[in-house]
Amino acid sequence: MKENKDNPLHLSSLNHISLVCKSVDESTDFYQNVLGFVPVRRPGSLKFDGAWLFGHGIGIHLLQSEDPQNMPKKTVINPKDNHISFQCESMGMVEKKLTEMGIDWVRQRVEEGGIYVDQLFFHDPDGFMIEICNCDNMPIVPLAGEMVRSCSRINLQMVVQQQPQPQQIHAPVVQP
Repeated sequence: MKENKDNPLHLSSLNHISLVCKSVDESTDFYQNVLGFVPVRRPGSLKFDGAWLFGHGIGIHLLQSEDPQNMPKKTVINPKDNHISFQCESMGMVEKKLTEMGIDWVRQRVEEGGIYVDQLFFHDPDGFMIEICNCDNMPIVPLAGEMVRSCSRINLQMVVQQQPQPQQIHAPVVQP
């Protein structure tokens, strides 16, 4: 196997994140009904309570806390805390839906060279930070090398490169 300095472990994508939660049922409900994840089958060999969900190209594995009463409770929404971020189509729609659902959120705006990214931060039931953004507005500029347009274009480029090339099939022409 050839050594790749840019990808020494030969990673291909992010697979899932695991989150310890007070209540698997409550967290499953949140990730399913707020963020649109779908519950998927979990291996039967796992001998502890949990749930697997999938959506937006990533898995979320929820693990039942062994001591739910002593899990810390985060109440302050701090955009500088650990979080996972999702790209959205409409920030206004996200604000409206979160408000309708009674979910507290904090808005922040990042600017770089006249380009603006809006971000909304809120907690899941266990205080894990979720960010919703229009981050595709901001180009990804490596410290060295060529500029990449946006996150979704990176994913699109990777998907296109990984897709098998279509084979041309020559069918005989049938005359009526």
